[in-house]
Amino acid sequence: MIRMPLHDGWTVGPKLGPFESAAEGRAPVAVTLPHDALRDLPRSPDEPQGVHTGYTPGGVFEYARSLDVPDDWRSRTVMLEFEGVYRDAVVFVDGAFVAHEAGGYAGFSVVLDPFLRFGAVNRISVEARAHRDSRWYSGAGIYRPVHLVVADPVHIPLDGVRVETPDIDDERAVVAVATEVANTTRHTALTRVSWHITAPDGAVVACGESPVTVLPGERAVARARLVVDAPRRWDVETPELYRLHSTLTSADGAHLDDDVADFGIRSLQLDARHGLRLNGRSIDLRGACVHHDNGMLGAATEPAAEDRRVRLLKQAGFTALRSAHNPMSRAMLAACDRHGMLVMDELTDAWTRSKAPFDATITFAERWHDDIAALVAKDRNHPSVVMYSIGNEILELATPLGATWSRRLAERVRELDPSRFVTNGINGIIANLDRMAEARDQVPDANTMMADMGEQMGLMNASPLVSASIEESAAVLDVVGFNYADSRYRQDARDHPNRVIVGSETFPERIDVMWGLVRELPHVIGDFTWTGWDYLGEAGIGRVDYTDEPGYAPTGTAGAYPYRLAGCGDIDITGFRRPISYYREIVYGLRRDPYIAVHRPQHHGRPTATTPWSWTDTVASWSWDAASGAPVTVDVYADADEVELLLDDESVGVEPVGREKAFLARFETRYRPGRLVAVARRGGAEVGRYALRTAGPVSLVARAEDEVVGRDGLAFVALTLEDDAGIVVCDRDVPVTVEVTGAGVLAGIGSGRTDSEESYAGPVFTTFDGRLLAVVKPTGTGTVAVTASAPGHVPATLEFEVAPSPL
Repeated sequence: MIRMPLHDGWTVGPKLGPFESAAEGRAPVAVTLPHDALRDLPRSPDEPQGVHTGYTPGGVFEYARSLDVPDDWRSRTVMLEFEGVYRDAVVFVDGAFVAHEAGGYAGFSVVLDPFLRFGAVNRISVEARAHRDSRWYSGAGIYRPVHLVVADPVHIPLDGVRVETPDIDDERAVVAVATEVANTTRHTALTRVSWHITAPDGAVVACGESPVTVLPGERAVARARLVVDAPRRWDVETPELYRLHSTLTSADGAHLDDDVADFGIRSLQLDARHGLRLNGRSIDLRGACVHHDNGMLGAATEPAAEDRRVRLLKQAGFTALRSAHNPMSRAMLAACDRHGMLVMDELTDAWTRSKAPFDATITFAERWHDDIAALVAKDRNHPSVVMYSIGNEILELATPLGATWSRRLAERVRELDPSRFVTNGINGIIANLDRMAEARDQVPDANTMMADMGEQMGLMNASPLVSASIEESAAVLDVVGFNYADSRYRQDARDHPNRVIVGSETFPERIDVMWGLVRELPHVIGDFTWTGWDYLGEAGIGRVDYTDEPGYAPTGTAGAYPYRLAGCGDIDITGFRRPISYYREIVYGLRRDPYIAVHRPQHHGRPTATTPWSWTDTVASWSWDAASGAPVTVDVYADADEVELLLDDESVGVEPVGREKAFLARFETRYRPGRLVAVARRGGAEVGRYALRTAGPVSLVARAEDEVVGRDGLAFVALTLEDDAGIVVCDRDVPVTVEVTGAGVLAGIGSGRTDSEESYAGPVFTTFDGRLLAVVKPTGTGTVAVTASAPGHVPATLEFEVAPSPL
């Protein structure tokens, strides 16, 4: 089988009707896939999709390219494999309809054979559309990789290899392999499948083979149980990956096809007494919800960006990701396998009741069967995947028909993959929107709770009405996912003693409470914060407003234009960890030293408004354009009894930890340039310290994360305003212009600012808290030069090499 990326040579432009002509500025332009057609469109406060998409418009787009089809392909099977097209993808060959895929996240493949002109150049075109069909920024177009597949008529179909490890001990592991063989000819095919397994070090550790007879137009499955001695377990700390090689030959020994699948040897167990056990060891999931976009790259699924996200989330202390609210990309799953990150992969955000005017609910009833099949086929060999989520905050879940759908979907998942667990992100309030007044009456002090949206959601989710209405839908699950319902955790241990719970979506600022419950209650297996990585759309949901700002008007959870980012990630879209990330790390017990977060002196004393997804407007900096003696609030996060704060070795004071909030000590002091040190103590003994220093003279600095980048990778270039010691200043932001020459182009540039009106396409973007990230995409091998310039600064330059093949 020939399977090659088909990413070059495409154009994209607005889809025009037969009686329309391209207006000025709307002609097709050349692009490289994966590509997001929405990212660079002009935003507007009047955009109908509004806050959901970050005020980005929708549209209908046509991608096109020429495909030279050799005459000798006439005897082969030719397919296009799309990992995802958003949305309502329609594929054509020379204007002839080939296929339609309604969903925006399911992978699909199309057979081109009946439509191709062999020995000629064919035109492939793909239509995609997005318009008021999502509650977040979806992007549009061929945003995930696409491959051209040219196979023998007798071949191993896509996702035709399955690997399971049903029987494991320290002596050996049984690896159950199943390889499917497809026969598209008019004759019976006599074939043979052979397998060999290589260990993480490349050594061959098991082999097997089987003859397979495949009737015309049918498929057959070859199976074997191979034994691997002294198996190396895949785990979050030791993500050991084996590789299964499947080879298909004809009866006379001619090679027909082969396939390679990475897998891990690991076991899963689940019960309310021990929680989730991985390889026999109970594990609490330190989880993060993540959306599918890649920040300044838009929705484009670049494997290098997916790998970087997983790597940085793991370094920040997370051990599990929940894909919200759609199936995770293949690239991110592979990254989770490599880095030891567990996965809850989610099917959809809605079933039959819509959440957006033109969302996928209209086709759900006829497509759910195939969508689940696509999800499972993509995931089933990945050791990182431990749970499938069949939905998120489903509107009809609390009805008898909703319970029927719950059971139907859960059983379909189990039919296709009984080796993993099934969950659902249940929000009892969302499922009972039309009965909320009744639920509120069941909660004491409802009027008082109105001042705290988060607390109100939690208590109403534990009301008797919600408990009764979700019982059947919860009963069909292996793990009951609760969104914003930690108030149920202890109650359900009494009412449903066999129920296993996961906090499938929780408020970030409550991690001190949430993690305490996870550690205390064995039937609660983890917590997934909203969110681990900031994202486009649901704009401003995590913002901090200063309510004395002229013209301020409350807008609830919605950020007014020009908000573009949610602003609630532990890590911002550049990969920079926000203060909440360090607080969480301390709560998890992963960080011994304290952490200092300074409230911006220019806003001292101003009244603020937040949402349940907000943190504080703080920065780890002691470099401010503030007068000496200006009042300033300093937070210190610590797992300690008390913290002493020192400025240039003079004590500012000692504060207990936990007065304002668990793991936090707050100081009111005066700003003065120098060295600020927090010393954490427990029982009078020092347990850790952390220091901030005032920056000296500042320069613009460009720093690439890697000296060499693969041809199919990305280069991530950090641009910072820092002194010679690497101390970044956060209140002297400047516009930076980036120029890329040589074997690369600027793919995107952006900052962590949530309300910027600047374009991620660049080449100019303003720093935020002294930081920017530029992303460079190689166009060939050789040297890439990056020059960054800003007013008042000497230009910063760097070079890196692009290797001939991915590293």
